[in-house]
Amino acid sequence: MSALLRESGAAYYRLELLHPVPPFHRRAQSMAPLEEGQLVYYGPMPRFYGIGEVKRVEGAFVAVDFRGTGECGVHEDVLERCYLIPINEAEALLL
Repeated sequence: MSALLRESGAAYYRLELLHPVPPFHRRAQSMAPLEEGQLVYYGPMPRFYGIGEVKRVEGAFVAVDFRGTGECGVHEDVLERCYLIPINEAEALLL
């Protein structure tokens, strides 16, 4: 099944299913390493950035390709690790 696309060509995800997670929350502070290719979302406001793929990890900073999946249309950004929440396989199936 092909992904649904918005008019802008970005993939459509059900971002309302992602719960906001503030950077000081236990889930955000878990220091499980992020790997290239892993799916993540911006914890404080998932709808702004959407879902992205980790492109590179440099110390406390992570380069993420969001591909314009959020409301703000961000394609790539570098964020601190505490703002990114990994998406596990079970969550990915729901989105």
